Amino acid sequence: MIKKITCLFFFATSAVFAQTPPKPYGALPAPRQVAWHETEVYGLIHFTPTTFENKEWGYGDADPKTFNPTDFNAEQIVLAAKAGGLRGVVLVAKHHDGFALWPTKTTEYNISKSPFRDGKGDLVKEVADAARKHGLKFGVYCSPWDRNNAKYGTPEYLAIYREQLKELYTNYGELFMSWHDGANGGDGYYGGTREKRSIDNTTYYQWDSTWTNLTRKLQPTANIFSDIGWDVRWAGNEDGSVNETSWATLTPKPSEGQNVAVPGQANATENPGGTRNGKFWIPAECDVPLRKGWFYHPTEKPKTPEKLFDLYLKSVGRGAALDLGLAPDTRGQLHEDDVAALKAFGDHIKQTFATNLAAKGGSKAVNVRGYNSVYSAKNILDGRPETYWATDDDFKTPEVTIDMSQPITFDIISIQEFIKLGQRIEEFAIDAWQGTEWKEIHKGTSIGAKRLVKLAAPVTSAKVRLRITKSPVSVAISEFGLYKDSE
Repeated sequence: MIKKITCLFFFATSAVFAQTPPKPYGALPAPRQVAWHETEVYGLIHFTPTTFENKEWGYGDADPKTFNPTDFNAEQIVLAAKAGGLRGVVLVAKHHDGFALWPTKTTEYNISKSPFRDGKGDLVKEVADAARKHGLKFGVYCSPWDRNNAKYGTPEYLAIYREQLKELYTNYGELFMSWHDGANGGDGYYGGTREKRSIDNTTYYQWDSTWTNLTRKLQPTANIFSDIGWDVRWAGNEDGSVNETSWATLTPKPSEGQNVAVPGQANATENPGGTRNGKFWIPAECDVPLRKGWFYHPTEKPKTPEKLFDLYLKSVGRGAALDLGLAPDTRGQLHEDDVAALKAFGDHIKQTFATNLAAKGGSKAVNVRGYNSVYSAKNILDGRPETYWATDDDFKTPEVTIDMSQPITFDIISIQEFIKLGQRIEEFAIDAWQGTEWKEIHKGTSIGAKRLVKLAAPVTSAKVRLRITKSPVSVAISEFGLYKDSE
C-alpha cells in the first residue's frame, strides 16, 4: 500500500512539473510592449507649415495661413502606408515649430487659424479616423520643445504642454504610442523675442510625473517613446538599424557630466545594442525617413524598395521595430514616388514571408520540457506565436532538427523567442545537411522578438538544425522559419 501511494505521489508530482512553464528570465515586456513588437513597422507623419516653407525644421514664426494643403487626403496616406506593410502610424501633432494640427485650447498657433477646412478642420482626427478605418494603429507625437510659445523655458509652459498631451490623450481614441522627441531648447521665435532659450532636460519637463499622471492613466496601452525610453528607446541613429547583437533590455546610464539618466539624452551609448541583462525591457525603435529628410522636399527621392527591405532585416530582424518617416507634399498627400516605393517594399515583404518552407517538415528536439506535448518542438512550426518549444531547466544548450523530407532552397532564416518569458538565448548556430554531414551556415547571438538571418547565398537542403550554444537558462522558442527572398 505504501509503495502504491509513493508511486501515485511520484506521478502526480511529475505531472505537475510537466505543466509548469519555465521561470521568467530577467526583465519582461508589459502587454503593451508585446503588442508593439507585433506591430513591427509603422510610420511617422511630418506635416506642418514647415512643409510649405520647404524647410527641415520650422523656426516657429510661420504665419498659420502658410498651412494650406490643396487636397489633403488622410486615407491616401494611410492606404499607402498599409500597402507598404505598415501596421500603424504616428502623427506629428505638433513639431518643434509649435504649430498644433488640432484646434487646441492651449495656444492660438493652431490649425483653426489656417485656411484648412475654412478654419474648422482637425487634422489629428482625420488621420486617426482613416487609420482605424483601414485597420492601422494610431499614435501621436507632441514635441516638448516649442519654438513659437512665449512661455517656453518657464514653469508655466510645462502646464501648457501637459494640457496639450491631455487633449490628445482624451479626444482621439486609444493610442499605441506617445512619441517624445529628444530635441530640447535652442533658438526660436518664442512669441516674438527671437532668442535662444536653454533648459535643463534632466529636470524641466518632470517626465516621471508627466508620464505617470497623464500617459499611464489616460492611455495605459500607449508605449512611451523617447531617447532612452520608458517603453521604447531610440536606436541611437536615424539610419533605420540597430547593432547585429541587440538586446531588448536596457539599464539607462547618465550622459557624461550628468548624475541621472533622462529622456532627451541623444548620446546614450548603449542604445544601439541595449544592455544584456538590463534592468528594464526597453526595446529599440529604428526611425528613418522614407526620403532624405523628415519633411517633404521636391528635390528628394524616396529610398528604393531594396534599401527598405535591407533596413527591415536590420531593424525588425534584430528584435527592434522600423519607424518610417512619411512626408506629405503641399497637396497633403504622399508623392507618387513614395507610394510606389512603399507598395514595392510591402509586396517584397509579403511575398517573401508568405510561405514558411519549413512548416510542413517534422521537428525533433533532444529535449522537451517534462516530456509534455504542451512544450513540443512542433510548436516552432505551427505559426502560432502563443505556443513555444521549451526545455527542462538543465537543458540550456539544446538542439532541434527540422526534416522537410525533400530538399528546399532558402536564404532567410527566422527565429522568435517567447519573449513573455524574457530574452534568454545568447548564442545560436544553424546547420544544413549537405550530402552526408552537417555544415554550419550561420552563427548568431541575440534573438529576442525576432531574428532574421539573410544568408550570403541560397542554401538547398532537406534538413536544418538549430543549435542553442549559449543560454543562462532553459530555452523558450515560439517560431522557426525558412524563406526564400522573392527578389
